[in-house]
Amino acid sequence: MTISAMPSLLSDAGLSRYIQEIQKFPFLTADQELSAARQYRDHGNLKAAHTLVTSHLRLVLRVALSYRGYGLPMADLIAEGNMGLMKAVKKFDPERGFRLSTYAMWWVKATIQEFVLKSWSMVKMGTTASQKKLFFNLRKLKNKMRVFDDVALSPDQAKHIATTLDVSVDDVHQMNARMCGGDQSLNAAVFDDDGQQAMDRLADPQDNHDVAYAQREEADLRGQRLKLAMKSLKQREHDIFSARYLQDPPQTLEVLSQTYSISRERVRQIEKQAYDKIKALMVASGQLA
Repeated sequence: MTISAMPSLLSDAGLSRYIQEIQKFPFLTADQELSAARQYRDHGNLKAAHTLVTSHLRLVLRVALSYRGYGLPMADLIAEGNMGLMKAVKKFDPERGFRLSTYAMWWVKATIQEFVLKSWSMVKMGTTASQKKLFFNLRKLKNKMRVFDDVALSPDQAKHIATTLDVSVDDVHQMNARMCGGDQSLNAAVFDDDGQQAMDRLADPQDNHDVAYAQREEADLRGQRLKLAMKSLKQREHDIFSARYLQDPPQTLEVLSQTYSISRERVRQIEKQAYDKIKALMVASGQLA
């Protein structure tokens, strides 16, 4: 899909102006969105596609802002997010019964995450599921603990993170060292006196009700689909899946192996079986791309 006349961000210095430009595009009502989506799907109407894309640029901005802590230029994050948005518009089925923002959120996140992972390949970050989980959650947990990137983790802090994410303490220290090394961009955001990042102040919070709505709608719809999908699980699969994915913090493999008197590897196998079933049903229902 080629969309013309879209605002572009060439460098982070122009972010404030970019925000002002994308705020000029109106939000769409449900009926307007449905009409535009059908026009593009049925007739290839690029004007309708343009309307769908530009009305969701603020959604891309908010998602991109949540990844600013990885030391990558906001211009690149937004550009990648916009590509994900265009893919979502191209694949969006308006007859599914949910809004484009709900569907596009996952395409935008996936596209930006893939870009972040590729950009960090210079430090040879691992690509296993547990390493990706550690990569995308380490900074969040450190922020909750009030540990900033240039501060080494204490043994207790590393152990807490390792337990929470079910990884080894060595993995935590290694990932932290990579993420705190000298590979970060000079465009990385800095903290101001009240603990927020300066980037947080660029967007007017009064203009973000579309994101709040999308998040509520997304959470409600996915919650309903997840509950329905979990009914297909056997009791032990259901309990282990809940303990590993729905508890905060998630239950460790060691504790579950003791609870069910089985090996850690068997717990992992049951977890994967349950996850694969849930994922297949969620994909079938349109909740995962």
